[in-house]
Amino acid sequence: MNVSRTQHQVEMDRNRVVWQRKPLLREIYAGFYRRIVSRIDPAVPGCVVEIGSGIGNLKTHLPSAIGTDLFPNPCLDLVCDAYELPFREATVSHLILFDVFHHLRAPNAFLREARRVLVRGGRLILLEPYVSWCSRPVYALLHREPVAWRAPIDAAQDCPRPRDYYAAQGNATRLFFRRETPGWPAGWTVVHAEAFASFSYLLSGGFSRPAVYPAAFLPFIERVDAGLSSWSRSFGAHCRVALQPK
Repeated sequence: MNVSRTQHQVEMDRNRVVWQRKPLLREIYAGFYRRIVSRIDPAVPGCVVEIGSGIGNLKTHLPSAIGTDLFPNPCLDLVCDAYELPFREATVSHLILFDVFHHLRAPNAFLREARRVLVRGGRLILLEPYVSWCSRPVYALLHREPVAWRAPIDAAQDCPRPRDYYAAQGNATRLFFRRETPGWPAGWTVVHAEAFASFSYLLSGGFSRPAVYPAAFLPFIERVDAGLSSWSRSFGAHCRVALQPK
């Protein structure tokens, strides 16, 4: 990807500082990681690999996971590109992408590579932004990445180099929930797709803004989120998706 190593390192250093100074954010992300880990089937043989691990926070909840990203940092086990994974065929039990799928310009090209490395019965687990009536203004106005709600999604089976930076926060919602591309993803079964409210995250400010509520209020806001998740089309802000190759 055409993102400089210097720019990437600056972002990682900034995120690491915020992570250490913001216990509210760590608690919220702990809930996200629990959602991911709950979809892992320990009976499936092979290694668990996270693509785009960033500062490596998943390892707190899943120490055995292999952390990867585009550029090296001390939290990673491997440096690699999602379109060219350094694993032999049928050796990976689970591939985990947390806030990474919407950075894939050619999702079909990635799915082809994911199919190659996953064992029979293996899973691809995604946790992504979900665009609803409530979350869309927040993602559009307060997040530096585009929602790209009406932009075409590249259906190519390859993603040749050089690969530029890409972001479209709405892609998971459009592909897995709105089903804008009939028959997608070809050759895969969606075994789980859930959108849920996440005001606890939206109001926390994430990594870039201050929180608008104190950490002591988190349990209450999480209960509100749980209730509003029944109306995810209106109140959803994140989604969890699990797929298996057919």
